[in-house]
Amino acid sequence: MADKSVLLTADGLKKLQEKLDHLKSVKRLEVADRLKAAIALGDLSENSEYDDAKNEQAFLEGEIAELEEKIRHAKIIENSADSNVVSMGSKIVLKDLEFNETDEYRLVGSTEADPDEGKISNESPVGAAIIGKSVGEVVEVHVGENIINYEIMEIKH
Repeated sequence: MADKSVLLTADGLKKLQEKLDHLKSVKRLEVADRLKAAIALGDLSENSEYDDAKNEQAFLEGEIAELEEKIRHAKIIENSADSNVVSMGSKIVLKDLEFNETDEYRLVGSTEADPDEGKISNESPVGAAIIGKSVGEVVEVHVGENIINYEIMEIKH
């Protein structure tokens, strides 16, 4: 990850920073308290509470290091000057031509992607198919063995 930029919206970066702050200030203290309590039980060689707390501490420190790395390499997604073309950060209304249903998505980097919240990655099949396209264009998205045709109905920045 050392050379790879992490594409984020300003809101996405803020959420990562808030999560990092929470892990460092709240979760670290909770794990430290668990470790102290486990150590107080005595014999560490057969102390499952101690082993669990040490494992949780290792996992937490790994998560903190990963978030710090993402934040260090964060590149804020700037809205494109051309509002007629799908770009990173765009909100796009897509119409599934087979089922005649529309959905709205925001095109974000893979770190921030959350399809349940309508955020799709530029690296996803749909994201890769629509980037650089304009309103009215129909894109073909290959998902496994299926092909889905979407029409770009609207682009918001």
